[in-house]
Amino acid sequence: MANGTAGPDTAAAAGGVSDFDQRDLDWYIDKAVQAIVFVCGISAIIFVIGIFVFVTKEGIGFVFERMDFHEFFLTPYWFPSDPDAPEYGILALIAGTASVTGLAMLVAIPFSLGAAIYIAEFATGKTREALKVLVELLAAIPSVVWGFIGLVIMNPLIIKWFDVPVGLNVLNAGIILGLMAAPIMTSIAEDALKAVPDRYREAAEAMGATRWQVIFKVVLPAAKNGLLGGVLLGVGRGFGETMAVLMATGHAVNIPDSIFDSVRALTATIAAELGETAVGSEHYQVLFTIGIFLFLITFVINLTADLIVRGIRKG
Repeated sequence: MANGTAGPDTAAAAGGVSDFDQRDLDWYIDKAVQAIVFVCGISAIIFVIGIFVFVTKEGIGFVFERMDFHEFFLTPYWFPSDPDAPEYGILALIAGTASVTGLAMLVAIPFSLGAAIYIAEFATGKTREALKVLVELLAAIPSVVWGFIGLVIMNPLIIKWFDVPVGLNVLNAGIILGLMAAPIMTSIAEDALKAVPDRYREAAEAMGATRWQVIFKVVLPAAKNGLLGGVLLGVGRGFGETMAVLMATGHAVNIPDSIFDSVRALTATIAAELGETAVGSEHYQVLFTIGIFLFLITFVINLTADLIVRGIRKG
């Protein structure tokens, strides 16, 4: 019958065409997604290179024409607004940044390591998921909010508890910055602990080791490179933080003698002074030179941390 139902060969052919069209559409979708991901990745690299080129272009004139390396890096005198004899020594700014970051690591490492051990080794089910969400929420708090906590809450508490005239100092900024760095360090540390094969734990337990002996003598040594990578990422966060440090340090150009001294960080100097300088002036170029220095420091720290973490994952 000419007008009857199509034969098996015709149906198979139609089905084959339909399957081919579907595969063809999926192929195009897959290629489009790959292209979008590639463009996004290349764009991120281009943006980073563009930022570095812009910062370098604005600050390179001072580096080659006016910069005295001894004065710039080894003197603590920062008087860029002096009309007669401006001084551009960033030693006090480096000391302020390093002191705040160092204290922040003393605060963050115990908190982040303890939280990572509990989440990776002891917490189960909903408790683990809730703690991981809490850590991510802490990482999402804006730095200006942390700065307000340092300014409004920590400042009067430090004055009251330690009987000091000013609560905006290294101690205040170190605590705030440590709490800011702890979430990312906790996440990296937890990943490093979870990456340790279970057979290590099982072998240690089979030999009679207690739970804490397994953690301290087996798991932590096996995860040490990943833990170090997390610490380095925290240090990079400390060096690069601006707003919270600006609000909590007291913003005084000073080489600190104690944790109760007010200091000024490199990033805070750029944020506070860039808007008040004439574009293209020597002071303007010096601030961008500090930006170049900060960019190189944070780049080296983050690259080192990334290489350590990658090495652990491959191992």
